[in-house]
Amino acid sequence: MRVDVVTLFPELFAPFFATSLVGRAVTTGRLAPRLRSPRDFGLGRHRSVDDTPYGGGSGMVMRVDCLVDCLESLDADAPDGVRARRILLTPQGRTFRQADAAALAEAPAFALVCGRYEGFDERVRAHVDDEISLGDFVMTGGEVAAMAVVEATVRLLPGVLGNDASATDESFSASSEGGLEYPHYTRPLEYRGARVPEVLASGNHAAIARWRREQADLRTRARRPDLARDGGGKP
Repeated sequence: MRVDVVTLFPELFAPFFATSLVGRAVTTGRLAPRLRSPRDFGLGRHRSVDDTPYGGGSGMVMRVDCLVDCLESLDADAPDGVRARRILLTPQGRTFRQADAAALAEAPAFALVCGRYEGFDERVRAHVDDEISLGDFVMTGGEVAAMAVVEATVRLLPGVLGNDASATDESFSASSEGGLEYPHYTRPLEYRGARVPEVLASGNHAAIARWRREQADLRTRARRPDLARDGGGKP
């Protein structure tokens, strides 16, 4: 899989693409990241990529020409000739979900466009395929959001986690019916009066599976009733 990142701060990604599971995916060739700065296509002596907004207002706005030139350059020298799916990272986009990560994991290439300053020139939207957000909050740039999207996606690639079952038996997965995962426990058996549920140490796999299903359902209803199978109502 190829991931292109358009960012004014490519240096932020160097440790990210060299660390932990993402680093392993890069090392093993499952992930091929490319970083490119719109400043390479900036204007004037200072390689400017932003300008004051028409109509007045606070802040600076990222120019459409610099961003689109950057995206098109990534397409022009794509090593596999595949045009990446372009994704704008913006608080105005739809909320990123596990299903989106799964869909991106099936794609040969996608590009993440990180904003800065007051935002993008509105005309940038005509040159991307999708717009996503991490949630209802605003950050100073899209770099952290891009890392979150990459990690959520890359961990779903075959062989990245070491045990592929880890990505199928978890919160929001099909095996959890889109709900939250059941509680986990490990040693010690008792800690400051809190014991591991006896069923988990019983060796009765059918009872353990039943307990886990029940606990996942209870946890989903208590913490995320919007994800419950019946919409949060009574069973």
